[in-house]
Amino acid sequence: MASAVTATPGRVCSFEPSVWDDFFIHYEPQPLKTSEDCMRVKAQKLQEDVQMLFQTFTRVVQKMNLIDTLQRLGIDHLFEDQINTAMNEIHEKEFNSCSLYDVALRFRLLRESGLRVSPDVFSKFKGKDGSLSRDIISEPRGLLSLYNAAYLSIPGESELDEAVIFARHHLESMRSSLNYPFSEQVKRNLEIPLPRTLKRLDAPYYIAEYQQEKAYNPTILELAKLDFNLLQRLHQEEIKAFCQWGNDLYEEVRLTYSRHRIVECYFWSYTEYHERHYGDARIILAKLLVLVTLLDDTFDMHATLEEGWKLNEAIQRWDESAITLLPEYLKGYFVRLMNTFREFEDELKPDHKYRVAYSRKAFQNLCKHYQQESEWFHSSHIPSFEDHVKCSVISAGTPTLFVGSLMGMGDEASKEAFEWAIGCTDAVRACGEVARFMDDLASFKHGKNKLDVASSIESYINQHHCTDEVAMDVLDNLVEDAWKTTNQARFDRGALLPLVNRVANLTKSMTLLFRNKVDRYTFSHGNKDRIRQQFIDPIPL
Repeated sequence: MASAVTATPGRVCSFEPSVWDDFFIHYEPQPLKTSEDCMRVKAQKLQEDVQMLFQTFTRVVQKMNLIDTLQRLGIDHLFEDQINTAMNEIHEKEFNSCSLYDVALRFRLLRESGLRVSPDVFSKFKGKDGSLSRDIISEPRGLLSLYNAAYLSIPGESELDEAVIFARHHLESMRSSLNYPFSEQVKRNLEIPLPRTLKRLDAPYYIAEYQQEKAYNPTILELAKLDFNLLQRLHQEEIKAFCQWGNDLYEEVRLTYSRHRIVECYFWSYTEYHERHYGDARIILAKLLVLVTLLDDTFDMHATLEEGWKLNEAIQRWDESAITLLPEYLKGYFVRLMNTFREFEDELKPDHKYRVAYSRKAFQNLCKHYQQESEWFHSSHIPSFEDHVKCSVISAGTPTLFVGSLMGMGDEASKEAFEWAIGCTDAVRACGEVARFMDDLASFKHGKNKLDVASSIESYINQHHCTDEVAMDVLDNLVEDAWKTTNQARFDRGALLPLVNRVANLTKSMTLLFRNKVDRYTFSHGNKDRIRQQFIDPIPL
C-alpha cells in the first residue's frame, strides 16, 4: 500500500508503510511439541490445582501475594471469582503489618479492585515532620511496592504524589546496585508503573523472572506458560483472518493517503481484550480502529473543507442514499462503513442489537468533532485551550472506540453501561484526555506527523504566551489528573467496575503507544518487537 500522498493544496505528507505488510496472512507458526488438546487438558488440571491454593492459603499476606503473582503472570482472568472473594476478605480483615511491601501491596490490590483504603495506612512509615522516613530507603522491594501503589491516587491525595517522587528518586539512585531480576522489574516500572501496565504485555518478562522469586511455585509457572501459548495460537488465527479482512477493505476503499496499520489495529484491540471469551469485542474494536484511522486521515490529510462537510453530512444521515453527496474517492469508504456496522448488528444476539445504535451515535459524534477541527485548520484558526480540549478529547477517538468495543462484551455491558459510556464522563473522558495530551506531546516533541489543526500545546502557548516547556509540563500534569479521575471512577462506579477496568485498559494502551513521547502507532516500528513477542514467539515450556 502506498504511503506517500499529495493532499489538498499545501498539504503533502508521507506515512511509513506497514512494517508487517502481508506477514501474518502467510505466517505459519512452528508446530508445538505437544498438541493443543494435550496442553488444554494439562492447563485445566493445573488451573484446578492453583484454585486450591485460595483455600490452602489462609493468611492475608499469602492471598495477596498469590493474587499479585497471578496478575503479573497474566493468568488472573482464569480466577476472577476466587480473586473477587479473596479481595473482599482482604478488605474486611484487620491488617497491622509493619512491612512497607505488604502494606503497599494491599493498598494497590484493594484500590485496583474498587475497594476503598486510605493513604493513612502509610502513616507508620513517616517521620515526625510528616514526610516519609529515610529508614525505608533500605527496603528496595518496599520502595517499589510503595511507588506502584501511589500511582492509584485520587484527586486531593498529595501525600501519594510525594510518595511517587520520593520512591522514584531513591529507586533510580540504587538501580545499578540491584540484582536481577528485581533490577529489571524496577527498570520496567520506572518507565511504566504497574497500575498503568498492560499485564498481558508484561507477562512474558515476569514469566522469565518468576522462577527466581522466593515464593516461586512451579505449578503456577507452568500454567502461565501453557495459557500464554494457547491464547497465542488463538490470536494467531484471529490476526491472520483480520489482516485478510483489512487488506480487502483497503483494496476496496483505495484511500492510499491513509496509514496502513492493520496489524497495529489488532494489537491495539488485543491490549484491551486479550481473553479468549472476548473474541467478539476484540475483533469489533479492531475493525473500528481501521475505520476510525481512515476517517481521521481523510479529514487530516486529504479532504477539502467542502468534502469534509459532505462526508460529515453523509455520516450524520447514516443512510445509503447519502452516498450521492460524496466525491467519488469517498464512496467506497462510506459503503464499507455502512456494511461493517450492519455486519456488527447481524452478528449480535437479538437482545444485544440495540448496542449498535450507541456505537453509531458515538461514531457520528466523532465525525462532527473531526469536522470542527477541519474548519479550524482551513481557516488557520487557533482555538482557545478550553475550546480545543472540549473538541479534541472526543477527536482523540478513544471515547468512540470504547463505546464500540462494548458491543462485543457479555451481559455486563448493560444499557446503563452504554449510557455511561456514551455520556463521556469520568473514566471515559479521562481516557480521551490521556490519549489527546499524550498524542499532542509526542507530535510536538518530534515534529507534527500530520498536517492537521494546531495541537492543544500550541493552543495553550498561544493563549498564555508561555514557553514550550511550560505548556508541556501543563499537559503532563493534566495526564496525571486524568489518571486520578480513572482511579476515582473505580469507587464511584462500583456497579460498572468491569467496564471501568476495560476503559482503564484502553487508557493504559495510550501509555504504551506514546511512551517517551513517541507515536508508536503512526511510527509503528516502535512496537514491532512487542507484536512479535505477543503473536509470534511462544514461551519455552
